[in-house]
Amino acid sequence: MTQDERIEMLEKKVKEQAETIERLLRIIDDLNRTIDELREKLGKNSTNSSKPPSSDGLHRPSPKSMRQPSGKKPGGQIGHPGTHLDRMPEPDETIVHTPSACRDCPCHDECVSRACVGETRQIIDAVVNVSVRAHQSLLFDCPMNGVRYKGEFPDDIKAPIQYGENLQALVVALNTVGAVSINRTHEILGGVFGVPLSTGTISNMVSRCADGLTETVEGIREKMAKAGLSHCDETGTRVDAKTIWVHNASNSEYTHLSIHEKRGTEGMDAGGVLPSFSGIAVHDCWAPYWKYTNITHALCCAHLLRELIGVEENHPEQSWAADFRKLLLDMKETKENAIEKGASQLGEERLNEFDRLYAEVIARAYAENPLEEAGIGEKKRGRRKKGKIRSLVERLDVYKASVCLFLKNFAVPFDNNQAERDIRMVKTKTKVSGCFRSMDGARDYLKIMSYLGSARKHGLNPYYAILLALRGSPLFSFAC
Repeated sequence: MTQDERIEMLEKKVKEQAETIERLLRIIDDLNRTIDELREKLGKNSTNSSKPPSSDGLHRPSPKSMRQPSGKKPGGQIGHPGTHLDRMPEPDETIVHTPSACRDCPCHDECVSRACVGETRQIIDAVVNVSVRAHQSLLFDCPMNGVRYKGEFPDDIKAPIQYGENLQALVVALNTVGAVSINRTHEILGGVFGVPLSTGTISNMVSRCADGLTETVEGIREKMAKAGLSHCDETGTRVDAKTIWVHNASNSEYTHLSIHEKRGTEGMDAGGVLPSFSGIAVHDCWAPYWKYTNITHALCCAHLLRELIGVEENHPEQSWAADFRKLLLDMKETKENAIEKGASQLGEERLNEFDRLYAEVIARAYAENPLEEAGIGEKKRGRRKKGKIRSLVERLDVYKASVCLFLKNFAVPFDNNQAERDIRMVKTKTKVSGCFRSMDGARDYLKIMSYLGSARKHGLNPYYAILLALRGSPLFSFAC
């Protein structure tokens, strides 16, 4: 072998080794990235991500509030009216207690006649009792024309024996507001009242109540479609062993819940609120919401705070995350202070200052999370993987106006807690009662909960609201 051939062979071998080293480095980078992703996934919980508390399992983290210390002492503050149990002015029963030392005294009766009340204590208890009202239809033989007349029953009395409105309202309240399953409702009422309510009867009571609320719930949907502000969210539940999605659109006055097989735009359209909505929608940046271009979008900053906390805890080298979280909280505090002083908006100078700080932190975030460049010999095909942190940075940059809308429009809240409160009972129902047996049963439940959620926001007791619905006179003021 000549010297030139040896040199050529060695050069070829060096080139092959360089390519092997480059390939191994890429593999190492991919493995390190996978390790980081798995480590981040293990470090996520309900306090630093969008994962629900139920996913924490036995390794639930210690409670940690994102609120800043106010400096006030814990407990009720000065001037707070508080609540307490008041005494009843006219008790149903009064039991007198005499001194034990005087019971066998010959002067006992004389002392009792001259005694005064030293102290009164009351016990408020519930009396469980079943009332049976018999309605009788009398027969009259008319002496004038010889015709026999029969007394008419009220329209709501249709069977030889049936359950009254109060018991039906209790059944519906237990199954919906109480999140008690039909079987447990059957057991509870059978044990407490001794009433042999079958599971089929309970299901029919709930269905009849829901059927009577169709127009009212449609009125709630129309109210939300025309509202200026709507909190939107969605959550999964189980129907006939399948995952189905509940869609929420609500504000401080009304709650509208619907259900669909799809989580995205198809399910949102079926809910009937967002397609004709033109106000401000507060949501968690779920991609299908951005397809509605006729609305103004506001992002839930509480979700962003949890994501930023996750970056801080799982990636300590990302210094920008803590600064951005502090910036969001400063913006929130500035708005709250302005509202306390009676202001309806911030000054232009203060807004410009926050815009400048926002841009500075985002620029630093980009610098700390550059896009990967293609390796030697690697073809640049398609989009390169950004990673969750870079994606979060771009989201904060692209949707800056939606993130900061709460600061520029005081009618927009900082978070989407309203929607989360209105939809949380669906998870409670699923967890306590298990899955729904059918889509019709799930729709009935959501109809009633839409009505009761709206009724509660108008100061009406849920039990009384159900009673009104069963009487055929629900809150039709919602339907207009």
